[in-house]
Amino acid sequence: MQPTSYPIRRDILKQFWYAFTKTGEVEPVAGIEPDPAVVRSWQRCAPRANPRQSPRQVTMQETSLQTTLKTHADILMQARPFLEDMYQFLEGAYCAIVFADGAGCILDVEGESSIVVRTQEATTTRGRWSDSQRLISGDIASGLGQGTIWAEGHMGTNALGLAMITAMPVQVVGAEHYYEVYHQIASSAAPIHDINGRIIGIIGIIEPVTSVTRHSLSLVMAAARAITNQLQANVYLQEANHRLTEVNTILGVVHEGVIAWDASGRINHVNARAGKLLHLSPHTITGLPLHSVLSLPEAVVVAMAEKREIGDVEAIFDVRGQPVQTLVSLRILSGGNADPTGYIMMLRPMEQVRRLVHQQVGTQASLVLDDISAFATTMRSVVRQARTAARGTAPVLLRGEGGVGKNYMARAIHNEGGRADKPFMAINCRAIPHELMINEFLGNEQDGRPSKFELVDGGTLMLDQIESLSLEMQSALLHVIETGHVMRLGSTRPIPVDVRIVGATAANLERLVAEGNFISHLYYRFGVFNIAIPPLRERSEDISVLADRFLERFAKVSGLVARIEDEAMQILCRYPWPGNIRELESVLERTLHQSEKNVIDVPSLPAIVRQGRVVTSSLPQAQPILSVADAEREAILQAGWATQGQVTKMAKHLGIGRTTLWRKMKRLSISPDDFKT
Repeated sequence: MQPTSYPIRRDILKQFWYAFTKTGEVEPVAGIEPDPAVVRSWQRCAPRANPRQSPRQVTMQETSLQTTLKTHADILMQARPFLEDMYQFLEGAYCAIVFADGAGCILDVEGESSIVVRTQEATTTRGRWSDSQRLISGDIASGLGQGTIWAEGHMGTNALGLAMITAMPVQVVGAEHYYEVYHQIASSAAPIHDINGRIIGIIGIIEPVTSVTRHSLSLVMAAARAITNQLQANVYLQEANHRLTEVNTILGVVHEGVIAWDASGRINHVNARAGKLLHLSPHTITGLPLHSVLSLPEAVVVAMAEKREIGDVEAIFDVRGQPVQTLVSLRILSGGNADPTGYIMMLRPMEQVRRLVHQQVGTQASLVLDDISAFATTMRSVVRQARTAARGTAPVLLRGEGGVGKNYMARAIHNEGGRADKPFMAINCRAIPHELMINEFLGNEQDGRPSKFELVDGGTLMLDQIESLSLEMQSALLHVIETGHVMRLGSTRPIPVDVRIVGATAANLERLVAEGNFISHLYYRFGVFNIAIPPLRERSEDISVLADRFLERFAKVSGLVARIEDEAMQILCRYPWPGNIRELESVLERTLHQSEKNVIDVPSLPAIVRQGRVVTSSLPQAQPILSVADAEREAILQAGWATQGQVTKMAKHLGIGRTTLWRKMKRLSISPDDFKT
C-alpha cells in the first residue's frame, strides 16, 4: 500500500488484481493509482506462476536450518524481545509476528499458530465460491513455520519479499498479494540493516486483512529501526572496547607515567608507570578525586588555571614526604568549546631524561687509552698518567696546544674508568657568552631547565678552554666539586650530583692565577691529575701511526683503500705540524680528495707541507731543517709548478743550465708532465 492510499479500498485492490490477471496491465480506478512496487512485483511473478493456484512453498532442510539459526544467533537474541513486545501489544489481534533472515527465510515466529481470516473456499465439484470463516492450518499457517522461505520467487508478491528487494518498509494488503490464496491477509515488513547497510534480517506482521491499519507498518518500522540501532550500538561498543584495550595496552608499555582525570577532578586512568613513580595503586585510586590522593606541583596548577598546556617542565611531587623529580607535560581535552573536559598528565623520571641525554650527547664510542698512539717516550708517560687518572675520582686537567687530542684523551679516560656507561658531555667554554654562562651551566628553577651537572649525573663533564669560564662560574664550579651539590638559579634547593670534571686548556693557568683571572682554589683542585700532552712535533714517531689510522678510518667510510708513499711519509714526519693532530687529519683528508687512485705522493701534498713553512703568529713557530738534497728537490718542484713544466723557464728561474736541470730531474724522477696536469 502507498502511504496515501488509506482508508483501504479492498474492492479497488481486487479490481487491480483481476485486471492484471486478464490483461497483464493495470489502470487507475476511481482516481486511485495502484502501488508501482506491487505492480512491478506482479510483472516479475506472472511469467513463472499462476496466481489462482497455491504457491510452491520451499522449506529448508533441518540441518541447513540449524546452521542458519546458529549463524543468526546474535541477531535472533536481539530481535526476540522486540517480537515478544510486539505480540503483547497486538495480543488478541490474531496475528503472527515473524523474523526472517536477509534471504527471506523465517527463523522465528511469535503469535497465533494459525490466523483467523475470511477466505473464499471453492467447491471441488462445481467450482462455486462461498464465504466461510475457519482456522487456516494449511496454505497460510503452514507457511509461517521455521525454515519457510518468503522470497518473492517462492511466495509471490508479499511484504517480506518486497522488503528484501526494495530495502524499504512495505505493506501488502489483500488482493495486492500475487497469489489469490493470500488475498484475505495483510503483510507488513521492514528490513534490518547492519552497519554497512546490508540487509541481515526482516521483521514482519501477518494479520487478517480486516484488521490491518497503517499502524502495523509503523510498528514493524519502529521495531526494525530499534533492532538496527541496537546492532549498530553493539558494533560501536565492541569497537570502543577494542580501542580501549589498545589504549590501555599502549599506556601500560610506554615509558612515561600517565594520569588522566576529568574536569571535575575524578581520576579516569593511571598507568602502572605513574603508579610506580608516585607510589600509587592505579586500581584503588581510579574514580577518586585527584586532590585526595595527590598534590599537583605548582606549575601544573597554574597551567590548569590558565587553561594552557605545558611540555617537559620539571616538577617535584611530594610522595610520602620524599621529593620525586620528574619532567611533566600537561595536555588539555576539550569538547570543541573553551572549557576543558579533562586533562592528561605525562611524567618522566629524571633518571630517564639523563639516560636520553647520554644517548644524544654522551659518548658510546669504544675509544680507550690503548687506542691512543704512544710510541714516543713522552707520550707513553702521558698514557700512564691517564690510566692512573681513570681509576681516580678527582678532577683532571689536560694541558697542551690546540689540536693535540685533549678531547680524545678525555673520552678515553672516561671510557677507561667506572663511569664508562654513564653520560659524557663536552662543552667549549669559550663558545658561551659570559652573561649567559651561569644560566647555561646551572639551569633555571623557574623555567624548569636542569643544570649541565644534573644532565651528566654519574658521568663526566669536560670543560674545554676552561680558562674562559667567568669568575662567577669558576666559583660555582668550585662549589660543585667541593660539595657535590648544585643549586639552580632562583632555587634554594640543593640538588645532589655525582659528576667528574675534566678541564682542558692551552693557556698558562699559573699566569692567569697570578693575574687574578683564575681562582687559585679551583686551580689547586686540578692539581691531583695535571696531565700535559706534548705537541705532535715532539713525538714524530707517532705521526706515521696516526696517519695510517686515519687512512683506515677513511677506508671504512668510503670503502676505498688508500696508502701513502714512503717519500711522502718522510715529508709528513719532518713537518712541524703547528696544528698538531687536527692539522694532520685535515691535510690527509684534503690530499686524499685531490689525489688519483687514493695514493698520497709528494706532488699531491700541499705546498706548505712540502716546503715546511707554517702560518706564523706573534709567537715563533719551529721550522723544519731540510737537507741539501731535499732543498734542491723542493726548489725544482717549486719552479716546475710556477712554469707549468717549461724546462727552459725553470732553468732560468733556478739559475742553472738547461742540461744540468734535465740531469737533476732525471736523478730525482721528476718529469715535466707532472706539472702540466
